[in-house]
Amino acid sequence: MANLTSNNIMFLVVILVGSVFLLCDDLLMLTALLQMSLLIACGSAWQKYAPSHLSPLAHRRALTDLVFYILLPALVLDVIWRAPLNQSSLFISLLAACGVASGLAIVWFVLRYLDCSPKQKGVLLLASAFPNATYLGLPVLDQVMGPATRATVLQYDLFACTPILLSLGMLIARHFGDNKTDLHPLKELLKVAPLWAVALGVAFNVSGFIQPDFIHTALATLAGGVVPLMLIVLGMSIRWQRLHYRLMPLLLPVIVTSLILVPLVVLSASHLLGLSANLMQQVVIVAAMPTMVFGVVISERYQLDTELYASAVTVTTLLSLVTLPIWFYTLSS
Repeated sequence: MANLTSNNIMFLVVILVGSVFLLCDDLLMLTALLQMSLLIACGSAWQKYAPSHLSPLAHRRALTDLVFYILLPALVLDVIWRAPLNQSSLFISLLAACGVASGLAIVWFVLRYLDCSPKQKGVLLLASAFPNATYLGLPVLDQVMGPATRATVLQYDLFACTPILLSLGMLIARHFGDNKTDLHPLKELLKVAPLWAVALGVAFNVSGFIQPDFIHTALATLAGGVVPLMLIVLGMSIRWQRLHYRLMPLLLPVIVTSLILVPLVVLSASHLLGLSANLMQQVVIVAAMPTMVFGVVISERYQLDTELYASAVTVTTLLSLVTLPIWFYTLSS
């Protein structure tokens, strides 16, 4: 089957943007989505028209490394150091783990009825269970609900999703992929700079060490580049040329599970835990984020079906332009 043409893609984008306009009667949400879409579009354009002295992959990796090893740890340290760490932090982590577990369980059941290869099974499990919490959830909640939501997003991702991805997620990838090299989850976790920032921030927070103003200013300056660069990197990670009509039947379980069913599970669990309406809204919207971009790296490393994973990222990101406003207004009302 042929790839989706650029005209098909533009037609789909127009439909989605039009749907967003119809759904958004709040200027703040509409403005936030348009701003983020513009930055994502800049990333997609840069991927194609970047100066030729570096490959598009080299450009993306340079930006990703800058964010991952310097800017994001600065944001994490600044936020976690000053955030209230209490029972809500535990609830956020539990809900994140519940969301990941439910995504894995739902797709594991669906795989019994799908005719696909082991490489594709591994991709469908990872793509359905792990949301793009930091790279998209952070900008969305920051713009729509304010900077106070940063602590919720970072705790959801770094207290649960990322550790599970780099342990159980990588075991799943190794099981279904062709690369059977030895895996040491603890070593993988020790390589994640934002987790070191989490540990340091929690230590300072619990010890009662007050953050000096000059440190906050320095960290906040570095953190200011996180949101725009993450959105640009997201745009550079979307692979329009990988979209095939033949992949759509396999992507349907990912779309339904990640954008609808997992947020419903997290919403139900939030009610059981008695979360406040504001915190519940934040957690559910993070759970409703599209497929995590970082999974492409794991898919390539363990030789899964990277084409399918890249398509999952692209399709769920596009559809989230419609599903996220629906979730936001449903929870608001």
